[in-house]
Amino acid sequence: MRPGALRRRLDHGDVGRMSNGNYMMTGLHGLDEPLLGNRDYDGRHSEGKTPECIWVEGQWKEHLHWAVLLFTNLIVQWAQWIANIVLGSVSFIARILPLPSNTQSGSNWKLLEPALNPLQEARLRSLQQRLGIPYDGSRLEHQEALKQLWKLAYPDRELPSLKSELWKDMGWQGPDPSTDFRGGGFISLENLIFFAKKYPQSFQRLLHKQDGNRSEWEYPFAVAGINISFMLVQMLDLQSGKPSSRAGRRFLELLAEDEMAFDDLYCVTFQMMDAQWLVKRASYMEFNEILKSTRTRLEHELSLESVSRVKDLPAYSLLKR
Repeated sequence: MRPGALRRRLDHGDVGRMSNGNYMMTGLHGLDEPLLGNRDYDGRHSEGKTPECIWVEGQWKEHLHWAVLLFTNLIVQWAQWIANIVLGSVSFIARILPLPSNTQSGSNWKLLEPALNPLQEARLRSLQQRLGIPYDGSRLEHQEALKQLWKLAYPDRELPSLKSELWKDMGWQGPDPSTDFRGGGFISLENLIFFAKKYPQSFQRLLHKQDGNRSEWEYPFAVAGINISFMLVQMLDLQSGKPSSRAGRRFLELLAEDEMAFDDLYCVTFQMMDAQWLVKRASYMEFNEILKSTRTRLEHELSLESVSRVKDLPAYSLLKR
């Protein structure tokens, strides 16, 4: 694919809309015959009957009444008997297997707030401080970081000005990359630089879309990177005081082993996303779907008992230095 071919924005808002139709019941207008059982018992239909017939009919009604009453009582007794058995079984099971509390039910349940050791607290606090820094195109250190990313991506090309159409070759949406950092902040630029420096081979292969049979309409590399940073922050629950989601709590264990666990996890996620992209033969408009499936797969890998470091993740093997 020719560099800079993508000149469009990722669409995060296209959601199919479904209109709700209103249905009205039409009653019984389609019936051709009278309703069954449409008969009253006020004596009007007994005209012309003999006294014997009337007496037999009355006896039959009385027997029917008592039969229904008896059957009803029997059903009630059976229901009470079954209920006693069920409640007794539930009580017995509850003593053996305690039922989860309301705080743990549902898809949005949170684990209890984890207890952190001093090292984890310091590293989490440092990471959260990084997350709070927005990208500011007027700050010299942010400008220099953006220039550094270009030099790492294109070591043999001349550095363009901070506003140039050439930035689109890297996968920015317009000539001014600073406008794309709103969702990811400065840390998303740091993530891209970390990726380029620590795993240059994988970085270059993803940047230039060198692996697999690619779509005619590819995802823009730089903007995809910002989306991955944002997704990780949400998935790991890093904006709360202490992450308590399943993935967030597991990440705290990885952070205890490696201060740069978030940046390493970012690189794994980017490589994993591209692998998902190729397997599903996705194109530009399917990026959000691929990102969601990547998150699901990453959450699964983080839940594995064998994982105590980022390097233990199965997808880490995809990265090339």
